[in-house]
Amino acid sequence: MTNTVDTSPVQTEAETPTPNRSKWIVLAFVFAFVALLPLARWLDSYNYVLQVGTIILMWVAMASSWNILGGYTGYTSLGHNVFFGVGAYVGGMLLVEVGISPFITAPLAGLVAMIMGAIVGLITFRAKGPAFIISTIALLLVIFLLLDNWEYVGGANGLSLPLAPFELSWVKVPFYYGMLVSAVLAVLLGHRVAHSKMGLALRAIAADEVKAEVAGINTRRFKIMAYALSAFFPGVVGAIWGYSLTYVRPTAFFAISVAAQFVLMSIIGGRGTVAGPAIGAAFIIILNELSVTY
Repeated sequence: MTNTVDTSPVQTEAETPTPNRSKWIVLAFVFAFVALLPLARWLDSYNYVLQVGTIILMWVAMASSWNILGGYTGYTSLGHNVFFGVGAYVGGMLLVEVGISPFITAPLAGLVAMIMGAIVGLITFRAKGPAFIISTIALLLVIFLLLDNWEYVGGANGLSLPLAPFELSWVKVPFYYGMLVSAVLAVLLGHRVAHSKMGLALRAIAADEVKAEVAGINTRRFKIMAYALSAFFPGVVGAIWGYSLTYVRPTAFFAISVAAQFVLMSIIGGRGTVAGPAIGAAFIIILNELSVTY
């Protein structure tokens, strides 16, 4: 009897991981936008460049946050601007009632949005597929009607906020850097989630939720965590953006067209990737500005 020996190479060590390009993308992204500020001083349209940069950064933060739920988990939400609006109202009310700047209360606004996201997740995740999408739209309409008729927060007229106490020539700079910090942290959060055990669980849910449950993954817990995390930075930038506008109004924050941009930016840039939502956000905002200008 002849014994055959398997002489094929046996891999005893884990393969060396490929270089992680996401960190370099984030570093390049930060460098580009930090460099924009001093360079833009030489332009005649300095304030315009800052305003466009601020809007791009705001949407980078929000699209990257939406991607945690809609990209990694595969649940499409068409009501994520609820957290954007809630953050604006929290920051605005604290400014009007207590006199604390939204630059200070923005993290608190994000925390309120995050708690609200967890509560909403407990309710909406009872549905799947088209029913889940409809439930997020219903949430958007309910919150819009509530704030539109709540006189304490201004009702349909909204809240009028005091002007930021900055020199006119530099008034946009704090908002620019506030959005820059939010965008960088949102992208880093997306990167951290994507390369964690939670990210693996979320991708398993997106691929086949039933099989993920059979494999022992607590799908409900991970989905609610994803919903809560995806709500934090929209709340943060909502507080900052409302302050920059000097008013907070339901029609400005709770429109379905605003909700659609979360989805559009992530899909165009690459849904379920780290850098994709940031690329999609920059592309859509620049395209919009070019269409208006030309």
